[in-house]
This record gives sequence, structure tokens and C-alpha cells, in this order.
Amino acid sequence: MENLLEAKNLSKEYFKTTGFFSRSRTSIKALDNISVSIKKGITLAVVGESGSGKSTLAKSLIRLIELDKGSITFKNRNMRAINGSDLKKARKNIQMIFQDPYASLNPRMRIIKIMEEPLQIHDIGNSATQYTKILSMIKRVGLLEEDLSKYPHQFSGGQRQRIGIARALILEPELVICDEPVSALDVSVQAQIVQLLKSLQKEFGLTYLFITHDLRIVRHIADEVIVMKNGKLIEQGKTDIIFRKPKNKYTKELLASIPGNLSKRK
Repeated sequence: MENLLEAKNLSKEYFKTTGFFSRSRTSIKALDNISVSIKKGITLAVVGESGSGKSTLAKSLIRLIELDKGSITFKNRNMRAINGSDLKKARKNIQMIFQDPYASLNPRMRIIKIMEEPLQIHDIGNSATQYTKILSMIKRVGLLEEDLSKYPHQFSGGQRQRIGIARALILEPELVICDEPVSALDVSVQAQIVQLLKSLQKEFGLTYLFITHDLRIVRHIADEVIVMKNGKLIEQGKTDIIFRKPKNKYTKELLASIPGNLSKRK
């Protein structure tokens, strides 16, 4: 199976200044020499507690955060060496579903405008073909044509996340970065969204990078897992193997903290 994206030796350091009279400067390594490969058509989960570097990794892959060092190759193109129109084209193929379905949608825009925006930015189709494409996608995520005339506040959290998913997929990307996409939702809604993501992956041949702190969800959606702690890659492997025979103490602690018997993947 070919690699869609390869990231090697990624490092990102932040500096924090503390104190009032006696100022001191400390460094925080958000990414500490991380290397990741994402195979085409799979779901790779990145797991870790808050502050482990998961979201920094996700955002660095599409250059929402600039790295201190490292290389990122997507479809044999050097992502760190391109700019302008070339970067715009690459980003069309890498879309993101954000954590907070309340904050990620513009409250002043109707859903039709939210869905139109990426198509217009990338100059795809005319108004008629855009509407056909939008209608097809909004129905595919379980919403109705009349929902296109509504505003985000008129929807539940789960419905808003469905809109966020539809917006991410409207450009027909190959890689979708899911940054804690269900953590802000009720447990019953989480299951619905995870099932929707799995269905869409199968239908459109998508590759997912799934960022989460919740191993219960990883168990049901991921083919492979990376475990992060303090900016470092602690453990990686097939999901089944990680759950059955974790090697690292930290991974074992994460698994032990989840209620229920996780020795077998359901």
C-alpha cells in the first residue's frame, strides 16, 4: 500500500516567558523529531493527552503552523517548499474537520454560503453546478435541501458537525484531517458521526488522519495508531496489536484508564 503522506523529523518549539521582575524563558517542544507515514485509504489515529502535540502535528501538515525543521511530502510533493497557487492546490487535496462544530461555522452565513465558499475559492464550477454538488453532499451527510437556507444556530451540535464534514468533502480531497471531531458531542451522537465518517471513507476512498484523546473511538475507526506524549512519538502500530499488546508503559496506562475490557477489538 502506497504512502499518501510522509512526514520526517518534524520539530516545533515554543518559548514561554514567565515572571515579572525576574523574567525567565522556557521552551516547550510541541513536536520533538516526529516521523509519520499515512498510507492511502486507511485511518491513522493520533492519540495522546492534552498538550501531547497532536493538534500541532495536524496543523503543521497543512502549514497552518510553520515547523522549525522536518520534511512533509504529500503525493510526492514537498509541502514545505511550495507557496502561492501551488500550496492552494495542495490544500484542496488536504481538508480539515475541526473539533468545535459551534466555532468552526460562520454564524452570520447561511449554510448554502458556507458550502459555496470553498468551491468559489478554488474556482470550481458555476453557480448551477456548485448548487448541484452542494445539494448532493448535504444530503449525503443526512441533512435536507431546506437546511441550506438556515443559519448554524438553528442546528444541533451533531448536525453542525455534519455540515463541517460536508464542507470538508465538497472539494473531493484525498486526505481528511479530523481534529477531535466528536469530542464536543454527546456520546450517542459521537457514534453516529463516527459511522458517517466510516461510510464516507468507503464511498469516496478517503484517507483519514484522526486526532483524538479517546481510545474508545480509535478502537472503532482506526487501522493504525500513533501514541504521542510531550511532543514525542511513544508507540505506533496496527490498532489490534496496540490494544492487545501495548509495549510502552504510557500506552498501557491510557488503555487501563478506559472503562471496560479492551483486550479485544469489537
